[in-house]
Amino acid sequence: DAADKTMAQIRKRADAELDRMERIWDRFKNLKVADLEGDEGLFRSMRDKYGQYFEGSMGAESIKKRLETFDLEAESEMLRETIKTGKGQRKTRALKRLKVVNAFLTTDNSPLGMVLDAVPVIPPELRPMVQLDGGRFATSDLNDLYRRVINRNNRLKRLLDLGAPEIIVNNEKRMLQEAVDSLFDNGRRGRPVTGPGNRPLKSLSDMLKGKQGRFRQNLLGKRVDYSGRSVIVVGPQLKLHQCGLPKQMALELFKPFVMKRLVDLNHAQNIKSAKRMVERFRPQVWDVLEEVITEHPVLLNRAPTLHRLGIQAFEPMLVEGKALQLHPLVCGAFNADFDGDQMAVHLPLSPEAQAEARLLMLSSHNILKPSDGRAVAVPAQDMIIGLNHLTTVREDEAGAGESYSSVAEAIMAFDAGALHLNAPVKIAVDGFVPSAQVPAPEGWEEGQSVLLDTTLGKVLFNELLPVDYPWLDTQATKGSLGALVNDLAERYPMVQTAATLDNLKDAGFYWGTWSGVTVAISDITSDFDKASIMEGYEDQALKVQAQYDKGLIADEERRSELIDVWNKATDEVAAAMQAGLPKLNTINRMVSSGARGNWLQVRQIAGIRGLVANPKGEIIPRPIKSSYREGLSVLEYFIATHGARKGLADTALKTANSGYLTRRLVDVSQDVIVREEDCGTERGLTEVIGVPNADGELVRHETVENSSFARSLAVDVEAEDGTVLGRAGEAIGDVAIDAFIAAGITEVKVRSVLTCESAVGTCAKCYGRSMATGQLVDIGEAVGIIAAQSIGEPGTQLTMRTFHTGGVASADDITQGLPRIQELFEARTPKGVAPISEVAGRVTIEDSEKQLRLVLTPDDGSEEIAYPVLRRARMLVSDGEHVGVGTQLVAGAVDPKQVLRVLGPRAAQKFLVQEVQDVYQSQGVGIHDKHVEVIVRQMLRRITVIESGDTDLLPGELTDRARFTAANRKAVAEGRQPASGRDELMGITKASLATDSWLSAASFQETTRVLTQAAMEGKSDPLLGLKENVIIGKLIPAGTGLDRYTQVNVEPTEEAKANLFTGPAGFADFDYPGLDSSSTPEFHAISLDDYGTDYRG
Repeated sequence: DAADKTMAQIRKRADAELDRMERIWDRFKNLKVADLEGDEGLFRSMRDKYGQYFEGSMGAESIKKRLETFDLEAESEMLRETIKTGKGQRKTRALKRLKVVNAFLTTDNSPLGMVLDAVPVIPPELRPMVQLDGGRFATSDLNDLYRRVINRNNRLKRLLDLGAPEIIVNNEKRMLQEAVDSLFDNGRRGRPVTGPGNRPLKSLSDMLKGKQGRFRQNLLGKRVDYSGRSVIVVGPQLKLHQCGLPKQMALELFKPFVMKRLVDLNHAQNIKSAKRMVERFRPQVWDVLEEVITEHPVLLNRAPTLHRLGIQAFEPMLVEGKALQLHPLVCGAFNADFDGDQMAVHLPLSPEAQAEARLLMLSSHNILKPSDGRAVAVPAQDMIIGLNHLTTVREDEAGAGESYSSVAEAIMAFDAGALHLNAPVKIAVDGFVPSAQVPAPEGWEEGQSVLLDTTLGKVLFNELLPVDYPWLDTQATKGSLGALVNDLAERYPMVQTAATLDNLKDAGFYWGTWSGVTVAISDITSDFDKASIMEGYEDQALKVQAQYDKGLIADEERRSELIDVWNKATDEVAAAMQAGLPKLNTINRMVSSGARGNWLQVRQIAGIRGLVANPKGEIIPRPIKSSYREGLSVLEYFIATHGARKGLADTALKTANSGYLTRRLVDVSQDVIVREEDCGTERGLTEVIGVPNADGELVRHETVENSSFARSLAVDVEAEDGTVLGRAGEAIGDVAIDAFIAAGITEVKVRSVLTCESAVGTCAKCYGRSMATGQLVDIGEAVGIIAAQSIGEPGTQLTMRTFHTGGVASADDITQGLPRIQELFEARTPKGVAPISEVAGRVTIEDSEKQLRLVLTPDDGSEEIAYPVLRRARMLVSDGEHVGVGTQLVAGAVDPKQVLRVLGPRAAQKFLVQEVQDVYQSQGVGIHDKHVEVIVRQMLRRITVIESGDTDLLPGELTDRARFTAANRKAVAEGRQPASGRDELMGITKASLATDSWLSAASFQETTRVLTQAAMEGKSDPLLGLKENVIIGKLIPAGTGLDRYTQVNVEPTEEAKANLFTGPAGFADFDYPGLDSSSTPEFHAISLDDYGTDYRG
């Protein structure tokens, strides 16, 4: 019995052994080169048995051995064959591998370099160790990671020397590999190595990655000296180009300059004593400081800097106190207010930097917004009230109906109290310039005085404007002042515009004070009968509710009808309240002049709060019937808190999202710089400029300002009789557009960035006029950055989410606001995408049990195409209708990738620009089309190669349009087969990572991936964009940093040379003056320092 048992055990063991032998033999039989074997035991047995027939090892050594004999050429051939014949998964894998193989073939890199024999150790300064108080040490994480590698390596060395068993050695090798992995990228494989407190250690890649990494923290932005920051207060006495700089701060900023000057003026013996003088605030220091800061501009910056107007140059004026003083008109550009905002001051040091600050960045040169060319330095708030008060007309005030022989006489009467500022009178005005509002009287000649029906206030207002400006007779409001400043900026040089703006500011504050406008809750009264208005609507609401209770209408209908009823009620109350406000009521004047507040806010205080939304964004069909002045009931209060809190939460989310969007836009467009005058293309876009109005006459199209305005014509514009109204290449402004419309022209063909043929960047003619200056854009202007800022800056004004009208899927239900902009720029397929017809044909609507389908029967007789459609979707075509290519079939958002595939790149570009503009225009934000076009052009810059033909392009590779065309031109010229490709629409994130510059891509996102790729392909960076040059510390290749400006040599004229080298008359035999003045008493060389600071430029 026991023997049986033993036999059974032996048999079982033998079977298991035979089984194992079988497995080992099978594995050995099917062995191929480069096979992987996961089971270590099996591998060892196999090697013991058949070791002389094959070679195998573990880890990096085996890979290295394989790479030594690897034939790249053969592999490349094989992969190309696979790509030609293969399908699906196989083909994509082959494409990926070909890319890698090709990288090694075309560069000097050897695949062997991918296996490390030695680990580089970075210098100790980059991984410091510091002693803390208490004798402990704090060390950089890298030291820990290096230590683990060293420990394991030494242990492995010892084990090998001892001849330890293979299992132990292999395990140690594994651990060493893991240690090296975590040194390079901790947490990439398996669990990250943690330090004290379970915090993952920072590896080499973590040092580079992210916002705190080397690229973004230290290379793209650095901390600078010669800077300070302080709270801002308003400085109404300043000129537009000035700012108030606190004395102490100025002294610290200009310290070296002051010290040098003190030594020059012999107030101090040497620099050291000068420094002591400055530190002890000696009286002469202040005089020297005054002298040093004259004409030395400083830069002011307010964070967040959303567009280039967030940093401007000013001339400093020394002020007492510790707060910076800011001119009231530049607050709009900085988005600053005086509730505790802080601003930073920076000092341009070199003469070149000072010149740029003075010529390009001075606040009086930045009156127009770069995004749409409208004025940004417009009088606001107090100034509007003052100017509005100045230009109001009041019929029954003192002195009404009188006549005055001159303005001086009228002012005298005003001072004596006999004339009211706003009383309608006749005044004889000198220097009158006729305008559309006040035409010249019969028989008037220039230079004569005119007796005008006006008020003293209006005369004073017109005296603020330039001498030759046409007479203005309207009441000043926010809108009219904005138009005035725009007009001034277009007609006059910057200096004069700035001076006029200062006049308007001073008069605005002065008369604002005199107007005596105050605000109290008692001002917001309005006598109207709210109860009786509400009564009628209460009845209507009850009727709707009753219908619902009886089951006559559904819940959704009830909701929408109630919302309708209450909206009407709210509007009627608002209208009654507005009508009930007295004309001279201060709140009325404040809102109607546009100084502060709007009617909606007044309505909520004095009229009715109205309907509010719940957190889901649905409108609650019960209104808040109280106004804030009456006070809300408890229930009303709690209903209202929803919306208010959601508003605040949204604002916080919006800021972060909008900032990230700007960052991606900057990254994709940073290398778009105006590089040449004219690329010579014939192409362009056709823009509509005129539309017939109700009476049939042509008027401006509503979007002209943001579409064709400030662009260059692509072809001559001719009137019907053949007269040429505009030549190709001319930039068109307001005057030209009005002339075209008057001649009955409805559309013009203009140059555009989208059709520009420059290989790098864009050309000045295709871009057109710069919105900020109104002149043709300069070569070297970084139009990509300007475009990104113009689109990103208003991002915070866009809504975050959609407001639903309550359960009903209406057209408003599609994504809007910021998410929609992101969806478009990232080229994502939108939610609930609407199909477009891929061919021309007839549509039939099939409604079966399961689903609704649109079936398109093509005209060319090919097979039908079916589009499944949701039941609740709104059709845009009817049964049996004939549609063209690319017609949208169902209401909803269209996928831009479909548009590109079906209608081609031109249509896709137009579609994207239009969609982006729709979002901004719906929020009342004006941005010129050209900015959106710059970004869209970058999204469509790449082409995927399908067949490489006889070019050196790889099939399946993404290549630049310029490179693709160049390769094809070359192939065709040599009579060979050109490559074929298809346009790719890339989202902005993907497009920035696909840039030719590896420095730019690495500093954007996915740093490690970009760097490994670049190292493998042996990439070199042409340094064409801005980021690359900032990183390596060169001047950026834009603006004055362009070669054509920096490589300028100044050659003196003959006249200048003659002046330079002639000595004084009495000193003929020696023509270099100044060596020895004793021999030439009439000649003295002047020390440059006594010469003042002018020579420094």
